[in-house]
Amino acid sequence: MIPAPDRLIHGRTTDAQGRCVHYGTDRDVVAIAFACCGRFYACHLCHEELESHPAALWPLLERDREAVLCGACGGTLSISRYLSVLSCPTCAAPFNEGCRLHTQLYFAVE
Repeated sequence: MIPAPDRLIHGRTTDAQGRCVHYGTDRDVVAIAFACCGRFYACHLCHEELESHPAALWPLLERDREAVLCGACGGTLSISRYLSVLSCPTCAAPFNEGCRLHTQLYFAVE
């Protein structure tokens, strides 16, 4: 069973909105709960550095899971919603479009 995520952003963060030492632009305000541990991490590199287990991808059948956190407002998004927007539906904070290049590091792809 996949654990339910808490809302604490883990990682080597540099600010209150969850930007980390690896990704720190104005638009890097998304944290993703990893399927393996349920913890929100600022990025895949933070998870790799701080956990003792390998990262697990969210399966395609779990796309309705609220596994994405907006660091700007603290709102959560389902995986499918996150993959369909470029900004937070709650607060309109823009998300880094470059994160789409890393989709396969967090979510199973078809």
